[in-house]
Amino acid sequence: MDYICYPFGYLMKWCWELVNNYGFAIILFTLVTKLLLLPLSVWVHKNSIKMVRMQPEINFLKVRYYGDKDRILEEENKLHKREKYNPLINIIPLALQIILLFAVLYIIKEPLTHIFHISDDVLKLFAGFNNMNLDHRADQLAIIRAVQDGTIPMTISDRVEVIEAMNLIKTFDLDFIGIRLDNVASQVWGWYTLVPFIAAASAYLLCYVQNKANVLQMEQSKLNKYGMTALSVGLSLYLGFFVYTGVALYWVAGNIFAVIQQLLLNAAINPKKHVDYEQLEKSRDELRKIEAVGAESKKDADYREHRKREKADCKRFFKIVNKHVVIWSERSGFYKYYEALIDGLLSGSNLVVHYITNDPDDAIFKKAETEPRIKPYYVSIKKLITVMMRMDADMVIMTTPDLQNYYIKRSLVRRDTEYIFVPHDMMSVHMGFRKGSLDNFDTIFATGPHVEREVRATEKRYGLPEKTIVKFGYPLAEKLEAAYESKPQQSSGRKEILIAPSWQEDNLLDSCVDTLISRLICDEYHVTVRPHPEYSKRYKEKLNSLVEKYKDVPEEKLSFELDFTVNKSIYSSDLLITDWSGIAYEFAFATKKPVLFVNTKMKVENPDWQEIGETPAEIYLRPQIGHALEKSELEDGVKSAADDLIAHSAEYHDKINELKLSHLYSYNTNGAEGVRYILRRLSEMQKQRKENK
Repeated sequence: MDYICYPFGYLMKWCWELVNNYGFAIILFTLVTKLLLLPLSVWVHKNSIKMVRMQPEINFLKVRYYGDKDRILEEENKLHKREKYNPLINIIPLALQIILLFAVLYIIKEPLTHIFHISDDVLKLFAGFNNMNLDHRADQLAIIRAVQDGTIPMTISDRVEVIEAMNLIKTFDLDFIGIRLDNVASQVWGWYTLVPFIAAASAYLLCYVQNKANVLQMEQSKLNKYGMTALSVGLSLYLGFFVYTGVALYWVAGNIFAVIQQLLLNAAINPKKHVDYEQLEKSRDELRKIEAVGAESKKDADYREHRKREKADCKRFFKIVNKHVVIWSERSGFYKYYEALIDGLLSGSNLVVHYITNDPDDAIFKKAETEPRIKPYYVSIKKLITVMMRMDADMVIMTTPDLQNYYIKRSLVRRDTEYIFVPHDMMSVHMGFRKGSLDNFDTIFATGPHVEREVRATEKRYGLPEKTIVKFGYPLAEKLEAAYESKPQQSSGRKEILIAPSWQEDNLLDSCVDTLISRLICDEYHVTVRPHPEYSKRYKEKLNSLVEKYKDVPEEKLSFELDFTVNKSIYSSDLLITDWSGIAYEFAFATKKPVLFVNTKMKVENPDWQEIGETPAEIYLRPQIGHALEKSELEDGVKSAADDLIAHSAEYHDKINELKLSHLYSYNTNGAEGVRYILRRLSEMQKQRKENK
């Protein structure tokens, strides 16, 4: 510390000689050191802005490579090199502050050595006269007090250097506005007890300003902000009792100057001019979404059992080699989209179907008990991220778009795995899905010519490689139609109206369900409200509140269908009321009955959909299978519109049937085109492998 304190001691002496008051000298010393370090502070400020400016890109990297820590680190390092950013730079000022604090502590404790440069011989003489048993460097403040109160007399020695030293000491005033700077609060108490609280208050002020104004600290979590504030305040309060008052003064002055410096730096180099905060918030939202994916509380009763089961299923999955077909399902209700394919593969080949599901209660486990060639595995959505990266299979079939764009990636193990997208509705794919959502699939099972047109137009517009398109159709529509026609048509005397909205923003349940119910409840109708399964999952409390609100309405007039494993209401209803939900076409094509649409906010996941040049099916099919009302028309018009559509229901039968056949590929083949394609491609892959050997 002597080497460090030597230059700072001269600086402190200069400050003392300039103001002739040790307290003001400490404050001036603090200001001068801040000014000397200002270039470094500006550098750190710019570096912090650079870090926050890069944060959106870093967040999107974390989303893109979620679960792959090595890849995230690799990409972050590339980004740092590109931006010439060093994350260790911010440690430099902290280290210098610690060094300065220790230097000030030593200078205040040993001013005779570091400020006045009195020789060790003279100090030994003073210490010996004062009967100090401690080392001569240990308590120089006691020597100063002894000289100033006459305990050590001027006659101690006639040596010139001793006399000069005593004259310097006598002029060295340790009093500052009535406070002795050589006192320690825990030793003298009294008014000095306020000193640690003043130090703690200055620490709180600095933390408060940094949390509000420091570009880097502003972006920290609340836990980090409050934690650092509590630590700084607590440490300042505690140490304030045990350090010299002069050190506490340096501490308080340093905190106040740091506050002023932060505000001046923000005024000179405003972070808002360099950081895209809108993009930053967007990246945070995406990161929060993926971190919330599959979140399962450790307090859940089944948590341990699910983790144990998942571990066993993953081990079993990766133990199997030469997997040909792997299907991924988000939850139990998605089996219906794969059912025709699975049935066709099992009956037309000896293939084993590996079925990964994120739902521990998926019905596939029950089905597998009677079908040994279905191998089901429970994998939580978070674990699925790494499972997909390690995927070793010829084909992966999924209904979830955005492959490779977010957390679900193509295999890093097999570059030749073919990824097939299977539709889960009959709608368009260029507006209802995010931009680029199908770009990383190899093959698209198209429901109808509209999907093929949209995919080809997208490829042409953005110069993408041509995908394989299979004229798959929509087997679920066939199944629904067959189930409807085989069901005996029973009448309760009332016409059945089904309200089945989507779960998107401004859906019927959130915007106008009360108007619909109040206007349609009458002696002529029975109304069934069937929320979207995703709405039920995400907004359970809102849904429960709605059910509770209408609990006193007689069941013969109103009911809520919350069991999504049955389609009773679809088969029995005379009219469907919906917004932009794909259930409109499942209902119309199965029953040949009309649909009443409500023009809520249209679901647009891709704001650039018009670049493709294709009108979405959601828009051009709407007037062909029913009628649409604005929300403002519901109060006076929904009852008459429902009456009119039900009265003319028979007129829609043939029209809807013709529309169904033109809108869907390969109708009445139960997905045979898809089964044939999979078997043919697997055969080609096997043949290719043999040739390569």
